[in-house]
Amino acid sequence: MMKQQTLSRIYTFEGVGLHSGRHVRISLCPAPEGTGIVFRRLDLRGAEVKADAANFHKGARSTGLKSGKAEARTVEHLLSAFAGLGVDNAVVEMEGAEIPILDGSAKPFAEAIVADGLVEQEAEREVITVREPFEYRDDRRGSYLRIEPASATSYQVKIDFNSKVLGVQEACFDGSGYPDGIAPSRTFCFKREIRWLRLLGLIKGGSLDNALVIDEPVGYLGSKPIFENECARHKLLDLMGDFLLAGKPIVGRITAFKPGHTFNVTALKSFLETENQ
Repeated sequence: MMKQQTLSRIYTFEGVGLHSGRHVRISLCPAPEGTGIVFRRLDLRGAEVKADAANFHKGARSTGLKSGKAEARTVEHLLSAFAGLGVDNAVVEMEGAEIPILDGSAKPFAEAIVADGLVEQEAEREVITVREPFEYRDDRRGSYLRIEPASATSYQVKIDFNSKVLGVQEACFDGSGYPDGIAPSRTFCFKREIRWLRLLGLIKGGSLDNALVIDEPVGYLGSKPIFENECARHKLLDLMGDFLLAGKPIVGRITAFKPGHTFNVTALKSFLETENQ
């Protein structure tokens, strides 16, 4: 069994929220063993919400958490960095409701944490060991997710947006290479969606500096992908962040087709219910 791990020091980030468009400042802080990942709202007198599937608060095109008056929005990229690097315990102090989008990936978080390494703690890390195959489907979306027994944690994601630009993309993660292989992949959207998303009051902080924008069928506006399958890698990044809401690492083979935030967490909740039976 591995020991639990926390951060080596405090890391502070500032930037705009992807959906709110508001400037926000956050600090990632070390935490005692057994804490898990907790979001603390300094602007709400320290009200807290834990990264737990029970606190999932559905948000359009993002993952949110809510408990009482404490709310944390667009947490998926930061949670993904914690999952990919093996951070068990941390307190995220927030001076606003949304995690800053930064460059649209988990790279800034991962780079900062990797530079200092993690601190090993005394307590053993608790895990969820998959004993029986599990499958969840959403026929309306044409999505499915499988969790199967395996000796280690791995993820495989396949996406298909019926796009001439993207094609069908796949990405996988076998437990190593997260900082360079998964963390740098950026969020994305199609140009045709932008007006609709803004009418919904979303992506107020979105720009070509923090997202890949696909102009179907021409190509990409602004920056180009850094990986041929960057969009699939980003969906994998999101899935890893969403699955950290299990509260413990899941030891098993996780395969998903056309995943999305609400789908991911709904599938996770269903899996956790079967595990607790």
